[in-house]
Amino acid sequence: IAHRGPDEEGRWAEGPAGLHHKRLSIIDLVSGRQPMSFGPVTIVFNGEIYNYVELRESLKRAGHVFATASDTEVMLHLYREEGPDFVSRLNGMFAFVLYDREEQRVMAARDRFGVKPLYYFEDDRRLLFGSEIKALLEHPAVPAEPDLPAIQEYLVLQFVFDSETLFKGVHKVPPAHYLLVDLETFAKKTV
Repeated sequence: IAHRGPDEEGRWAEGPAGLHHKRLSIIDLVSGRQPMSFGPVTIVFNGEIYNYVELRESLKRAGHVFATASDTEVMLHLYREEGPDFVSRLNGMFAFVLYDREEQRVMAARDRFGVKPLYYFEDDRRLLFGSEIKALLEHPAVPAEPDLPAIQEYLVLQFVFDSETLFKGVHKVPPAHYLLVDLETFAKKTV
């Protein structure tokens, strides 16, 4: 997916988690590199948070100190302040995956209208995320098998409902939802 982010590339791995990001620089061209970490939390983010300046000022009043001028760092601080429900305060178009080392939790979320895509694949050993299905299909564990009921649904309705896609085992995080995964139990919850 090099075409999605021609400006920079970043990788981060620790324990059971690894994040990779291809960046199209829009905000904070100098210090907004990703993956970005704040304390025990690391994020990769695609999109733009329109109200990040107001959120940043509110967090500053609460004592937060920022190292960058990026909307990505605002999300990290807001998550640390409010937990997973912070996503309801975001106004923008976005998809992100966040790893919380302390909670041993992964959070993946999409904006209210689903402007930015976010797909995932899971089996009994791994959970993979990507902003495009073809990125997931590059992984040897992800079979490129058609999901026939989803294809039938698409042919009839021109849309695939819920979290299904046209590929068996590949799902989408629905718009206006977030997914929490406990890495110790591999339990998954969609909110």
